[in-house]
Amino acid sequence: MKIQMKIFKRLLLLGFAVSALPLSGFAQNKLNVVTTLSTYADIARIVGGEFIDVKYVANPRFDPHFIEPKPSDVFKVKKADLFIHSGLDLEAWRDPLVDAAARKDIRSGGERQLDLSQRISLLDVPDRSITRAEGDIHAFGNPHYWMDPRNGVIIAEEIAEKLIALDPAHADSYRSSLDKFRRDIAERVQVWEKELAPFRGMKLVGYHDGWVYLVHFAGLSMERFLEPNPGIPPTPRQIESIVSYIQAEKIQAIVQSGHDATDAGESVTEKTGTKVLVLSQGVGDLEESRDYFSMFDYNISQLLGALKHE
Repeated sequence: MKIQMKIFKRLLLLGFAVSALPLSGFAQNKLNVVTTLSTYADIARIVGGEFIDVKYVANPRFDPHFIEPKPSDVFKVKKADLFIHSGLDLEAWRDPLVDAAARKDIRSGGERQLDLSQRISLLDVPDRSITRAEGDIHAFGNPHYWMDPRNGVIIAEEIAEKLIALDPAHADSYRSSLDKFRRDIAERVQVWEKELAPFRGMKLVGYHDGWVYLVHFAGLSMERFLEPNPGIPPTPRQIESIVSYIQAEKIQAIVQSGHDATDAGESVTEKTGTKVLVLSQGVGDLEESRDYFSMFDYNISQLLGALKHE
């Protein structure tokens, strides 16, 4: 809530100015698509091809929970023919951004917005009431669902359906691109699952709980995290607890993203020798993750390298 209010206050005055600007008139040649995350932009680009222009808001090298939109982002959203987002409560900054753009049709339920979470089978959905004392636990379930490549197909299908609704003249192209994306993912999933099969059930430790979908897809287990609660920095007591767990369970790797702090992982490594894997959590956050496919190629190759080292 504090994050939302901070962003809202920063964008409020700008919102008044932006609301006076004309809409883009909705691009006659290409649809102007804006996504919250770079990963969605990459999938949209694959499906939309030459008939869309795509931009995203959140720099992939930063934690997507804590993005502070810039004035240029308000203008992007103001001129969008389609605004694509995660839904749920990952992007606490999304509603203030949309409010500043002053567009009813890109607010929740609007005809020119797309909530990608609607058909996803969410993991870690709380079965009880939660409080802020428990950290940044997501009220609707874990929102990092793009980290399972099978959910990437659902995301692509949702985007294709929306593009067809907005631009039926190019429906055949969108369907063709979607079919190719499905085939490409299916081929890669078959390879990845075969490579991972010998390690099914092996345990990992994470820094944050953003890896549950990748771990679920890989058939691995991640029950413990360096963060004592989501969004709460590791404490000395938590680090000692993790060290004991790693030694007892013979854990091969600690998984974290490029924007996670490195101190805790390094401390645990010094005491256990366990490898820290910096994996990609979004297209473009690491040099190796140039697109959606290479993101998984890199992540899975890193996991395999660590798990084979016994």
